[in-house]
Amino acid sequence: MKMIIDTDPGIDDAMAILYAAAHPGIELLGLTTVFGNVTARQATRNALHLVERAGLDIPVAQGENKPLVNGPIEPSHHVHGPDGFGEVTSIDARGTKEEEGAAAFLVRIARQHRGELVLCPVGPMTNIAKAMLLDPEFAENLAGIVFMGGALDVPGNVTPHAEANAYHDPHALDLVLKSGAAIRMIGLDVTNRVLLDAADFDTLAQINPAHGPFLQEMSRFYLAFYAARGQAGCGLHDPLTVMAAVMPDLLGFIRTPVEAVLEGAEGGATRRATHRPTIEVATACEPELIKELFFAPFRCVPA
Repeated sequence: MKMIIDTDPGIDDAMAILYAAAHPGIELLGLTTVFGNVTARQATRNALHLVERAGLDIPVAQGENKPLVNGPIEPSHHVHGPDGFGEVTSIDARGTKEEEGAAAFLVRIARQHRGELVLCPVGPMTNIAKAMLLDPEFAENLAGIVFMGGALDVPGNVTPHAEANAYHDPHALDLVLKSGAAIRMIGLDVTNRVLLDAADFDTLAQINPAHGPFLQEMSRFYLAFYAARGQAGCGLHDPLTVMAAVMPDLLGFIRTPVEAVLEGAEGGATRRATHRPTIEVATACEPELIKELFFAPFRCVPA
């Protein structure tokens, strides 16, 4: 599967990117970066670091640093740490970003691989909306969009109603949701049901000396954030999105029109709509099976 991950790394972004790099069924064609967990500049540096760590030779294109319509947001440093990787702050990146911006890069690669490219946005949807505004044929050039965001029948994680990625740019998300693209939404309805705890990161460190200790070290900050909220582990948000792209039968989906609430007390919420194209929304999963499948590619990566 040809894939681009649009990302704001981010601890669970790092987990998702390293999972994709290790998965034999995924051909990563590049990463695009966006604001969210960190600034766009930090996201690009972190993405370049992950590309080098994984031994990949792929481009990294920097994208938007603020929402499509709303004003700038503060990065989620309280969740992911000051540099996005928890207490890991010595992040080197020898590579350089593409001269081409993220939206233009996405448009170009989608044209080159028409009908083959799966796009996995795991941050705010700003770059994807910009690509659609840049090229009216962008959505139909894609094989599909599998995105992490939203909360259909469960509470949000930044407000009682809104999930973080949706909240950070609801206008961009709404534009994408009504585009007619083939879309799967992997939201809190499933990602908060698959929890990794400290013992799971111990397992990662044992089975994968190349990346496991790195993920384990950054996870301590992330797990402490979730523990302070009374949650026994961190949700498998971004990794589950990549998994759902390459293994579409892994989750149970319903088909429904969805819209993003743009303002008011429920701003950033995702809810059922009328007179919209339908999308697939993940609502069911088997947490233990998913965890085993998440570990599987890491067992095959050489030290």
